[in-house]
Amino acid sequence: TATAEGGERLRLQLGTPRVEKIDRYVTDHLVIPLELRPSVFGAVGNLELRYDVIIEELRTHRAFVTVRYDFDRGVLKSDDAETLGIFDFETTSLEVPGGEGSFLRGFVATVGLGIEHVGEGADHLLFLLMLLIPAPLAAAAGRWKRGPSRRRSVVRILHVTAAFAVGHSVTLALAGAGVIDLPSRPVETLIALSIGVSAVHAIRPLIPRGEVLIAVGFGLVHGLAFASLIGDLGLDRGSLVTTLLAFNLGIELIQLLVVALLMPSLIVLSRTAVYPVFRVGLALVALVFSVSWMLERSTLTRSDPFQSLQTWLVEHPLLIAASMALLAIIAARLTPRPSGNLELA
Repeated sequence: TATAEGGERLRLQLGTPRVEKIDRYVTDHLVIPLELRPSVFGAVGNLELRYDVIIEELRTHRAFVTVRYDFDRGVLKSDDAETLGIFDFETTSLEVPGGEGSFLRGFVATVGLGIEHVGEGADHLLFLLMLLIPAPLAAAAGRWKRGPSRRRSVVRILHVTAAFAVGHSVTLALAGAGVIDLPSRPVETLIALSIGVSAVHAIRPLIPRGEVLIAVGFGLVHGLAFASLIGDLGLDRGSLVTTLLAFNLGIELIQLLVVALLMPSLIVLSRTAVYPVFRVGLALVALVFSVSWMLERSTLTRSDPFQSLQTWLVEHPLLIAASMALLAIIAARLTPRPSGNLELA
């Protein structure tokens, strides 16, 4: 039972039991999700939990009480889980302190969750990078040429970023609300495919302004992957809206940060003679990663041979941005600009 201050009994809803390893314990545990709801919407103070299942019959039985989701306190995923106490033969009641969190704390934590999800995802970041690389250029006769001006390059980069945001926001909302529900494996495989398509487009334009269309189309797929994390939280409709808004805000913030770090270097590089080599070389690396991810996620291979390299790259974003900035400075000062507007792939 769960009793709030004043003697009000909270409604209990049991989830589907499952067996898994939790925290630092190596043995299997029976995990039973338990959702507590007050009869009247509002803040809940201190709670008293009482538990006597099995204990009276089996004195060695113990039940661990763990909070895995508490929006107001910023507990949003398994890594944040907090063990409140242990029920055993001698301890059948437990005081749970309430009122320690706030809406702002939960909102900020959810924004951070969105930032973390994209910031640690090499595939999402690589897809965004492949969209940005050709953005400062213009397509002509199946080749890339230098863009007409720096201002137009900035506008095109912003268009690509906005298109990706629109694409993933639509499916994030639909999948988070349960309207769309697709298995994770084909979604992850399509994300790997999106990197391959965008890499090919970065080498040779598939269609004029294709990066915007690719950003919108495959952005829908990336949104499904973003929503998988929201779905794992098991939110009700009221919490879902707030969580989706905060989570999506975190995604947009990290994307804007990536664009802000890379856009100046890309624009400067795009107006030098080294950009074709830089662009094609980076796209070929992305193409290799894409094929490796597709093989792994479609179960054709057991592991990704480039995982260590991908992890290192994700863990050193500032070093990558600084290296690109240094290359842009050197290229702008020491190499001649390409003659005319054409930039051969």
